[in-house]
Amino acid sequence: MTDNPILHLKDYGQSVWMDNLSRNLLQSGELKELIDRRDVHGITSNPAIFEKAIAGNQVYDEDIEAGIRAGKSVEEIYESLVFSDIRQACDVLKPVYESTQGLDGYVSLEVPPSLAHDTEGTIAEARRYFQAIDRPNLMIKIPGTPEGLPAVETAIREGINVNVTLLFSVKSYVKTAWAYIRGLEARVAAGEDISQIASVASFFLSRIDSKVDGQLDKLIEKAGSSEKRMRLANTKGKVAIANAKLAYQEYKQIISSDRWQALAAKGAKVQRLLWASTSTKDPAYSDVMYVDQLIGPDTVNTLPPGTIEACADHCDVDSRIEQDVDEARALINSLPELGINLDQIMDELLKEGIDKFVQPFDQLMDSLVMKVKQLSPA
Repeated sequence: MTDNPILHLKDYGQSVWMDNLSRNLLQSGELKELIDRRDVHGITSNPAIFEKAIAGNQVYDEDIEAGIRAGKSVEEIYESLVFSDIRQACDVLKPVYESTQGLDGYVSLEVPPSLAHDTEGTIAEARRYFQAIDRPNLMIKIPGTPEGLPAVETAIREGINVNVTLLFSVKSYVKTAWAYIRGLEARVAAGEDISQIASVASFFLSRIDSKVDGQLDKLIEKAGSSEKRMRLANTKGKVAIANAKLAYQEYKQIISSDRWQALAAKGAKVQRLLWASTSTKDPAYSDVMYVDQLIGPDTVNTLPPGTIEACADHCDVDSRIEQDVDEARALINSLPELGINLDQIMDELLKEGIDKFVQPFDQLMDSLVMKVKQLSPA
């Protein structure tokens, strides 16, 4: 394996997962190659990824035709395609899962995004998905909404690995961490083993900067003094990383608590912070800024393929997650004075994030309806 920067993230306690999955990736052997050459130790998927993978891709036609012959509904055909890809990916990553003693090697599959505000529906689908796919290295993705967190707690209690997704605010992350802990505590109370359960908290990054930067640009246009314009301009591209660094400080406090230490003594795995939405949207910024600045112990960075290659080429690897924390806190605290309501932005991003998964899911189902019509015998 040729040495490159991405291979050294693990030296600082960070795992690389990839935000991409398709049947082509599996059948071509590319996923296995990425494990070997780029140290990819996990896969995350979402409805947008599957819409891109399946819509218009003939590699799925044979299975769609088999589903038609079996009299399956469009929804059942969709699940058969996705579940098959997820199982294959889990199998490819099984050696990673085993060699890391269950730290890595996971494949994440999201419950239907329409259930983001339906606790009982989310629990039911999490159970069904986990049982149907039947792989120990499967993670069920559940949105970190107020309705999603009780589902997280229940899933953990029942021994289901969970990737809590769409986290934007530090407050939401803290609630997520305690939902995980409560789930483990309930499992211990029931006399069940907790050493084989894993969870990550997916904390989103670039979407925050895109949203905040847009508001900062408007404020710059209205600013009455050059000093104010300079302050506003100097804040651009910095909020997401500062926010993530504060979340990591909360993580450290939580794992030092007595409640967590009691669980750790029984073999519990920490719920790692996972950096998501890590492709840089603004070309003025470094294409690996969400990697370089957030390297540190007990973290995961899930990268799209382009960012994986960029990092392998020119990441500047060093442990920075705890650098400049005071500056990060000062930056976040300065936002109201600048005219930025971060709580409101986080609420908007959560709503938009759900919509960004609902829309491609609906588009995928529409494209499958068309495909079924095309492939059905006359």
